[in-house]
Amino acid sequence: MAEHRPCTARGETPLQRADRNFVELLQELRVTQTGVQILFAFLLSLAFTSRFTSLDTVQRVTYVITLLLAVLAAALFTAPAALHRSLFQQGAKPRIVQVSSRLATTGLIVLVFAFSGSVLLVVDVTTSRAGGIAAAAATFLVCVGLWGLLPRLVRRAGVRQETHGGTGRQEATGEEPAPQGTVRIPAPLRGTIRQPSAVREGAAHREASARRR
Repeated sequence: MAEHRPCTARGETPLQRADRNFVELLQELRVTQTGVQILFAFLLSLAFTSRFTSLDTVQRVTYVITLLLAVLAAALFTAPAALHRSLFQQGAKPRIVQVSSRLATTGLIVLVFAFSGSVLLVVDVTTSRAGGIAAAAATFLVCVGLWGLLPRLVRRAGVRQETHGGTGRQEATGEEPAPQGTVRIPAPLRGTIRQPSAVREGAAHREASARRR
């Protein structure tokens, strides 16, 4: 029965939270799958163009590796749907969400290399190999920055804001940290709740000492 009690700030049970997390994950996968589908369609059609026969060995290897990376990314992004379908109505929703999140994260990592490889191939064919390497490196750094570094910065900023917000609230109310061993009572309840006698005696002793000073 404890499994069905509310356990989050939203008042959700673990199963309700798993359902919401899975729906949010599917929404994220719809966005990423669009990019993977466009990239995969482009790579498939490229092999049937007249200019494909003029590619050198390095360009052909880049093409094959990029195509396989796109296939792997598509498989990782569609795996959560297959996993959910295989374990449907078996009470494994929290586990499905956990595994699906890892699959999606792995798919994003693979997709970074697929994007970089496709940019390398296109720029190498159209301009030069040095330009292709530079463009691929820039694409890799942009994806890592937006998909990996930015979320961490946002998370740190949120933690820092919560920490400073708690300190600011104490300073705004003029409250001082409670001495060790005492129990802090909220201001609205101080008139209705009496502190233990030992606490009152300790506070009175400190006030008398302060007056003598």
